Amino acid sequence: MKKFPKIVQCDKRGQIVIPKDIRAELGIDEGTGFYMYSITDEGILLKKIKTVELGDNVEILQEIEQKSEKIKLNVKNLEKSKKNYQKTKEGNLDLI
Repeated sequence: MKKFPKIVQCDKRGQIVIPKDIRAELGIDEGTGFYMYSITDEGILLKKIKTVELGDNVEILQEIEQKSEKIKLNVKNLEKSKKNYQKTKEGNLDLI
């Protein structure tokens, strides 16, 4: 791990770029999710979320289905999304 700081800028949409060498070192690919913590007034801490296979997210999917009416989510659309997702190469549930 490198011990010197990298300088990045925030754009008008609040986005920052993680430098390529850091992404490679930490195994960060497109779609990688992060927990974000506010560290007092010094800044933020990002913690990479390990991707979980769809089969391991049964509880999450059941909870979404149970609350679908409350959050105005069409269950048919949810089922369609799950089926489309299972066809993807990664087979991982998007966490964010």
